[in-house]
Amino acid sequence: MIRSSRLVVRDLPLAVLLTAAALVPDWHRHGTRLSDLVPERPFDLLGVLVVTIECLPLAVRRKWPALSLALVSCGFAFDQFLGFHTIGGTALAIALISAGAHQRSCRKAVMVAATVGYVVFAVVLNRIGPAGFTDFVLFYLVLAAMWGVGSWLRQHRVAEQERARAAERSRIARELHDVVTHHVTAMVVQAEAARYLTAAPERLDQTLSAVSDTGRQAISELRHLLDLLHPGHGGELRALITQTRRAGQPVELIEEGPPAPNPTVYRVAQEALTNALKYDHGAPTTVAVRYGESGVDVRISTDGSGSATAAPGGGGRGLTGLRERVGTLGGDFSAGPQPRGGFVVTARIPAGAAT
Repeated sequence: MIRSSRLVVRDLPLAVLLTAAALVPDWHRHGTRLSDLVPERPFDLLGVLVVTIECLPLAVRRKWPALSLALVSCGFAFDQFLGFHTIGGTALAIALISAGAHQRSCRKAVMVAATVGYVVFAVVLNRIGPAGFTDFVLFYLVLAAMWGVGSWLRQHRVAEQERARAAERSRIARELHDVVTHHVTAMVVQAEAARYLTAAPERLDQTLSAVSDTGRQAISELRHLLDLLHPGHGGELRALITQTRRAGQPVELIEEGPPAPNPTVYRVAQEALTNALKYDHGAPTTVAVRYGESGVDVRISTDGSGSATAAPGGGGRGLTGLRERVGTLGGDFSAGPQPRGGFVVTARIPAGAAT
């Protein structure tokens, strides 16, 4: 309801402006004239009423496009029948474009009704003041083109919405990958370690408890996947570091500047630490985050001294998704091996980015 009211408020100025322009005495007789034989009528109160009906309905051209088109068409018809020929006739083209663009249901019925109405209008006008058949046909083609323009705008808008939905589906897939891969990888590493701890019941119990905690956290994050997509959700970076340490990865966290919640920073760290658990397990890992006025710089690196717990050469979907995500925000992202061994992931997220 509020959105509909806003549409009327936004469309009202054009309707009022066109109405006022059509009422200017010096601009009378300068509008569309389909028949030169229709006697001109002095502009009076009836003319004001015709112009009002012809132009003011444009205020609801997006809220009720069919009604707007019907009223504007009636005003235009009487403008021609009575010989006023005001520039208010421009409203008909605007109403047709709007109807083509914003009429959602019964579009064919509206088109048929408009065509029938035009035929009736042409017959009546031809009786009042005969006009050439060619003129009526050409004018109908112009009106049909206006509807066509509106339809093209509608198709373009629908295509944009489809692209937006596809982008959102891709984003959800990336978020799901980030959540599942990190927690499941941690659980696998912990479970593998538990196989060698049968002689140390206390450590075995601690490791199995870590597996259970990781599983519960994974379930919790999956339940809140929609919350993860919310711009204000960034996860707890320190909690992520703590969890990764419990999985057997020695991680050092270095933060510079006042920390600020940032979901992209969290996702970069999560993906990088997941890869560290997979391909450089047990290697000293550094997570450095610098918060500045111009943006946030992130660097996660390992030294290559660990062991692989997963086959190399994965699909890289997580890193690819992060590169796309950071790039969309106008930032920079890189990931690759270091010259002396290990792996490094860096990202810069500009300040004020919709993360």
